[in-house]
Amino acid sequence: MKLHRHASTLVAALLLSVIAPKLYAQATRIAVVDLQRALNETEDGRTAKRRLKALFNRRQQALDKRQTELKALKTEIEAQQKVLSREALQKRVEEYQKAFVELQSTYVEYQRELAAKEAQLTREIIARMERILRRIGQAEGYALIVERNEGGVVWVPSNLDVTDLVIQRYNAGEGREASGGGSSGGGAAAPRGGSSGSSGRRSTKRQ
Repeated sequence: MKLHRHASTLVAALLLSVIAPKLYAQATRIAVVDLQRALNETEDGRTAKRRLKALFNRRQQALDKRQTELKALKTEIEAQQKVLSREALQKRVEEYQKAFVELQSTYVEYQRELAAKEAQLTREIIARMERILRRIGQAEGYALIVERNEGGVVWVPSNLDVTDLVIQRYNAGEGREASGGGSSGGGAAAPRGGSSGSSGRRSTKRQ
């Protein structure tokens, strides 16, 4: 009798060990999305990236021109330092220092401009993707959708990566409406990562 009771307890424990993980997995189903790749592989994202790169190139050319002028001024001062009076040399050095500070300020200003432009160009794209992600989350029963680049995801099974699905549905025109997708109680998409990936911006170097 005692042995039978222990056997029943063991069977129940084994059943629980098999069923519980499945129930837990269903209750906490998680997916990931790579919004950076989605931006790069949608038509709107590619257009935004081209516009951002064009602005970056214009600003970089302006910085390069001013940096070249600054180098020329430095070379000129170094060549004249033995023939100029102390007062004249000091005036030229101050002129150089002022130009250098202005160049640095312009660089910071351009960085801010590029960041603001990137946010402006990608804001609605990301909003549409989030509407699509909410629909996917509700339809597929995901408890959470994590942004791959923000969540520190090292590896995930391909069937839990919804990036391709988001790209397909976005390019098909889904999510254009201002308030689409599921109810307000639906799961939220992951934080916005930044974005379309601005080109690497070269800093001005101290002359």
